[in-house]
Amino acid sequence: MGYDREGIEQIDKEELKEQCQKDEHAPIIIDVREPGEYAEGHIPGIPLIPMKKIPEIIDDFDKQQSYILVCRSGGRSHHTALYFKDHGIEDVKNFAGGMLAWDEEITTGIENQVEDVSQLYK
Repeated sequence: MGYDREGIEQIDKEELKEQCQKDEHAPIIIDVREPGEYAEGHIPGIPLIPMKKIPEIIDDFDKQQSYILVCRSGGRSHHTALYFKDHGIEDVKNFAGGMLAWDEEITTGIENQVEDVSQLYK
């Protein structure tokens, strides 16, 4: 069950799993870890945009879109969600447990590293 922390909705594994299965009107789920962490194991199909790259591209994100951010434990993704909010992106949630809490299927390798934010909206 989700809860609020510093104005950011925190979601659990079951909620994230449900969002991953949606087709229409699904939020965009983004992994904000470093490429090496992502390559070791990530949620299949989830794109990678490392946290340190976000400030360079924050203005390219669609402010009307919904986002869920994922990292290792939920800390970096929470801080990134706060950064999104500070830049006018209101509909952003954090996966509170991070990949440490994810016990579903994972994929290894660099599958979907985003270089251009417009790739997210195709």
